[in-house]
Amino acid sequence: MKRVYLDNASTTPLYQEVIVEMTKVLTENYGNPSSSHLVGREAKNVLELSRKSIAKAINCNAQEIIFTSCATEANNLILQSAVKSLGIKRIITSKIEHHAVLHTVEILNLEKDITIDYVKLNPDGTINYGDLEQLLDTDLKTLVSLMYVNNEIGTVLNLEKVAKLCKNANAFFHTDAVQGIGKSNIDLNELPIDFLVASAHKFHGPKGVGFAFIRKNIILQPLFFGGEQEKGIRAGTESLHNIAGMAKALEISVLNLEANKNYILELKNYLVEQIQVAFPEIIFASNPNLTQHNILNIILPLDESKSGMIVFLMDMNGVSISRGSACQSGSSKPSHVLEAFVEKEHLKKPNIRVSFSQFNTKEDIDLLIEAIKKI
Repeated sequence: MKRVYLDNASTTPLYQEVIVEMTKVLTENYGNPSSSHLVGREAKNVLELSRKSIAKAINCNAQEIIFTSCATEANNLILQSAVKSLGIKRIITSKIEHHAVLHTVEILNLEKDITIDYVKLNPDGTINYGDLEQLLDTDLKTLVSLMYVNNEIGTVLNLEKVAKLCKNANAFFHTDAVQGIGKSNIDLNELPIDFLVASAHKFHGPKGVGFAFIRKNIILQPLFFGGEQEKGIRAGTESLHNIAGMAKALEISVLNLEANKNYILELKNYLVEQIQVAFPEIIFASNPNLTQHNILNIILPLDESKSGMIVFLMDMNGVSISRGSACQSGSSKPSHVLEAFVEKEHLKKPNIRVSFSQFNTKEDIDLLIEAIKKI
């Protein structure tokens, strides 16, 4: 049986060039970047070249990039430190954020008495910008936290619009850009975004490393304490091979961005056409024309009893997909994202999230549809 991997929003296979780069660093650059001797200085050079490479990819200053273990850590660093360092009294977010944001703001509400407001959603799962503008009409020191590309349904935030709304209201803007970095053009010199986070394994880099963009002149306190690495904001010896792998992965992704985007969009459109022919009663959780090119969430016209088992059943037929975020894949409950805007009768039906990469083919989609037919 051929295995079909269509869960790239959960994680992506590494580029071969990334494996080569990481192996080279592990073999030759084993020094501690904080050490002052030659071996340490060579490691420091790799670290800073990686920082410059990542900064170039998103057009920002290298000193605005802080390396972390993952995007979850980066989100926590920014949200918790903003309250502590910037005097934030209110956070505006949405019900469809990743739990790395949602659970963090819930804790801030309980422990720091931070006011939390959730922006309204449109029926297709997109953000209601009119409601956001009204919510921003406040005297409270506010931070807006809205993700760039939703990891479960693929809806895309208008970064420029939100950034300008926040700037006009003197609010800080933080975006979880995990599903957008390496797949869409982001120019942080043009966009007045204050904070952005990314994770390497979403763009064919290694797991266990990510980064935070923190706009210059914004001073944050560390989330935890130790050494003076990463400008004193993120203590701990940097994972040099992972950071170098992340930089190489982003470099390759940006270099091939348009070609990959067009190819993956063709695959997505092919799936939309073919699955509607095979299952005329299927429902897309959000309009495919409004979603990121590599993510599609589909509500299937199958018996409700198959909802909790759909991922297992698809796996038994050789297809790797998910129902939503991999971070809660063990749950049989409906996705909190779908619960926020999908009609209750549709929530009961099995849903699958299909997410592509440039390593997928139309044959993979044909096999996906055949697997659904068997179920």
